[in-house]
Amino acid sequence: FSQDFFARPTNLTVSGQLEAECGALALGQVYTFGPTFRAENSNTSRHLAEFWMIEPEVAFNGLDENMDLAEDFLRTLVKFALDTCPDDLAFLTEQYDKELLARLQFVVDNDFQRLTYTEAVEILKSAKQKFEFPVDWGTDLQSEHERYLVEKHFKKPVILTNYPKEIKAFYMKLDDDGRTVRAMDVLFPGIGEIIGGSQREENAAKLRQRMREMHVDEKELWWYLELRKFGTAPHAGFGLGFERLVLFVTGMTNIRDVIPFPRFPRSAEF
Repeated sequence: FSQDFFARPTNLTVSGQLEAECGALALGQVYTFGPTFRAENSNTSRHLAEFWMIEPEVAFNGLDENMDLAEDFLRTLVKFALDTCPDDLAFLTEQYDKELLARLQFVVDNDFQRLTYTEAVEILKSAKQKFEFPVDWGTDLQSEHERYLVEKHFKKPVILTNYPKEIKAFYMKLDDDGRTVRAMDVLFPGIGEIIGGSQREENAAKLRQRMREMHVDEKELWWYLELRKFGTAPHAGFGLGFERLVLFVTGMTNIRDVIPFPRFPRSAEF
């Protein structure tokens, strides 16, 4: 197909974010909801090779507004499930997870804990628990680290912010220190990361520099760079993994049980 259909090599999408940024800068507030794909060899109960993602993008939002939106969005979705499907959730609580209803109500009733990546690393380093993977500033946090913060230290959903720029995407806005970016991850009990997002870099020169640092082909994303030259504005957004949300709301333990046709490494039978 690289020769005769699109007349160029193409790939399955990992996100609708870049295109959504075009829409947000024209219309103010937009979202996408569709299938996305990963070629990661992650054989866990939380990963799929194909999943659905909800991605809002909002013009003139910064990191704080992005966190507020993500928290309100998740709380609203969980409350909707509680209000709309009480019988189903009561059944799941009785049959599968005795703490399910209480856990869902806790999310609705309580604010999420917010802290920076640097603060999280300090907490993990001082923790008495022994981790399989070492914790060092500049390395990505593993699932065991995320779940420790959520389930044992704070015992509530957590929003981590301001990650080192080396472990985050090129389009995330640099902080003033030049070492971190205005990224955020929302962590849920039993799940780990359920939302990932950031404020986007709206400065054309800084974006181009970040693309070069991360070895991103400028020719492939010429149109994305052009956005920063004509009518740009601060903006932010995030992606919510729909199946991970369903996994949390239903109390299931394997993400392959909450999608009709699960596709994962070495399995695409359907």
